[in-house]
Amino acid sequence: MKDTLQKFIVDNAPVRGELVEISDTWQQVLARREYPAPVKTLLGQMLAAAALLSANLKFNGVIVMQIHGDGPVKLLVVECDSALQLRATAKIGEDQIVADDAGLNELVNARGQGRFVITLDPKDKLPGQQAYQGIVPLDGDDVATVIENYMLRSEQLDTKLWLAADGKVSRGMLLQKLPSTGGTEALKAPTAQAEGDDLETWNRFVMLGNTLRQEELLSTDISTLIHRLFWEETIRVFEPAHPQFHCACSREKVGSMLKMLGKEEVEDALTQMDKMSVDCDFCGQHYEFDAIDCAQLFASDVVADTEALAQIRH
Repeated sequence: MKDTLQKFIVDNAPVRGELVEISDTWQQVLARREYPAPVKTLLGQMLAAAALLSANLKFNGVIVMQIHGDGPVKLLVVECDSALQLRATAKIGEDQIVADDAGLNELVNARGQGRFVITLDPKDKLPGQQAYQGIVPLDGDDVATVIENYMLRSEQLDTKLWLAADGKVSRGMLLQKLPSTGGTEALKAPTAQAEGDDLETWNRFVMLGNTLRQEELLSTDISTLIHRLFWEETIRVFEPAHPQFHCACSREKVGSMLKMLGKEEVEDALTQMDKMSVDCDFCGQHYEFDAIDCAQLFASDVVADTEALAQIRH
């Protein structure tokens, strides 16, 4: 069965939701690098969360979710684009011991310096347009709480997440409170009564979500979960989407990275080795650049500069 993301909306209630099950993609991530069990849990939860958040974005681009740590785990990264193509990786400090029962704060926020970063990077940027990036301290004891707090502060959206992951599957559920309409006319401001009713409804759905146990989330299929949690509600589901693993690395991008290091630094490195070797952290793809390859990288800049100078002279 394909990895699946299922959106749904609640009729006559200001609530929308999503459930995601990622197994094939998660196995492709894990096949490329071995992680201790607690790191698998964190990275798998972030994978599910990135898919859930990306499915609500109204732009053609990539969401990059990062946790920069000051504990044994130095970095957790998940990327998801608008087509739900995912990749993920984690970096653990050298000679670091990860306890089997380690939690989020012990792994990445041991000295209170951990940071949570979300970057929204449009693929079709307008001239001068930059990627949007939000950076906040790690506020919460688990990945779901950190993201909920970020969404409330940065996006002013009431969001609840339930996330779970093990060595087989990454799964999650998202609920979001929709804005109040305040009546049948869209232009009417919401009344205090309407806002109160909506808040009561939202709190009821959160309570239903909180009955979901980790083991249940990991082992129960999406349609069964929707029925089990919301059997008294009128739920409208949409056509499911299917996340998949995809790595956007390429020889051209690695070459651009080497050019950013500068010609002098690359030449110095080549005096100590026959070639520059680079492995993609996400997919493990191996790239090699020998002295001739590197010379061609910087020769292209010389050609471009020469052509530009010729145009100025004419």
